[in-house]
Amino acid sequence: MPAYHYQALDARGNTVSGVIDGDADRQVRASLRERGLTPLEVEPVAEKRRSPLLQWNLRPGIRSADLAILTRQFSTLVQAGLTIEESLSAVIDQSESARTRAVMAGVRARVMEGQSLANALSAFPAAFPELYRRMVDAGEQSGRLPEVLERLAEFTENREALKQKVVLAFIYPALVVLVAMLAVTGLMIYVVPQVTRVFINTGQALPIPTLILIHLSAFLRHFGIYLLVLLAAAGAGFRFMLRQEDFRYRWHRFLLRLPLLGRTLRGMNAARVASTLGILTSSGIPLLHALQAAVDIPGILPMRAAIEAAVREVRDGGSLSRALGRSGVFPPMIVHLIASGEATGRLDAMLTRAADIQSAELENRVRAMTAILEPVLLLVTGGIILFIVLAILLPIFKMNQLIS
Repeated sequence: MPAYHYQALDARGNTVSGVIDGDADRQVRASLRERGLTPLEVEPVAEKRRSPLLQWNLRPGIRSADLAILTRQFSTLVQAGLTIEESLSAVIDQSESARTRAVMAGVRARVMEGQSLANALSAFPAAFPELYRRMVDAGEQSGRLPEVLERLAEFTENREALKQKVVLAFIYPALVVLVAMLAVTGLMIYVVPQVTRVFINTGQALPIPTLILIHLSAFLRHFGIYLLVLLAAAGAGFRFMLRQEDFRYRWHRFLLRLPLLGRTLRGMNAARVASTLGILTSSGIPLLHALQAAVDIPGILPMRAAIEAAVREVRDGGSLSRALGRSGVFPPMIVHLIASGEATGRLDAMLTRAADIQSAELENRVRAMTAILEPVLLLVTGGIILFIVLAILLPIFKMNQLIS
């Protein structure tokens, strides 16, 4: 039975929306009237058109955090012996996200029409990545869907946990920078002019730090808005340039060459690629197909190009480790572990081990970076505040000396 998005008016004239099952548009409208609702708009669940339920969202998909949660719920229900339809219905009832409920209702409708779960997921490519659909298809083909769903749940949870650790590690430094910028800007625009006006009116020769402070304050007061507009325009121009693949490739190549950031980006993307390949190959998917599904995993274009080159070399009978090692963008540890897996016939186990080691190393590196970054930011902020205070106090000390 297909699923439909609806938008209707209740008895008080309020607009309500949701998802409902029905054989046809007319039946859905009749069901809504039986509930005391006046249907305004009814359409099948699909991603090709943006439904009223999803108009508030900028992208028709499922957030990675929601995907990890629903995958774990779905895996648990299937392993408990529930049918696919029953498991999907339970996931829909448990989900708190309207977008997730709408997408899963569309998947359930296609499953109830007789389609396989993988085909039903394929109708929503923005919600379910290609490797997700490939793993589900492999599980259905091999009859090991519960086991594959368990691995998929672990994979999505580990990937989301890694992303959250990296993001949370940099929240505090970002807040420190933001608060420091706001505090210094407020001092320079509102406080410094009031204090330095007294020094200017005395007519005495001012110290160099005070003169620098006065000129900086005047510049921010007169040209601060233009500076903000210039920075916004530069940011917009940079984002536009990043849409050009050649420029984005060169920018990503530059980022990879940076001492700390480059190693972090390389490690994070390498861990995601190794984890993806490990879980795909361990689920029975051939290495070539697994590589094709992993092409879009790294967000760094040079690493994507390396995987694309590896796809061509593996298709011609070459070695995955040699192809990745030749690119120079993957960590040597991962390349050596892959080579060991190819030599021993345990590539899936070595890929999983490489992902675990790389993830642990990435966490340690991010922890070390934030441990260094936080005191550095505090020192820089303190230095700026100290300069402002000294620039204000020096003329006062000089006036006291003249009076005495």
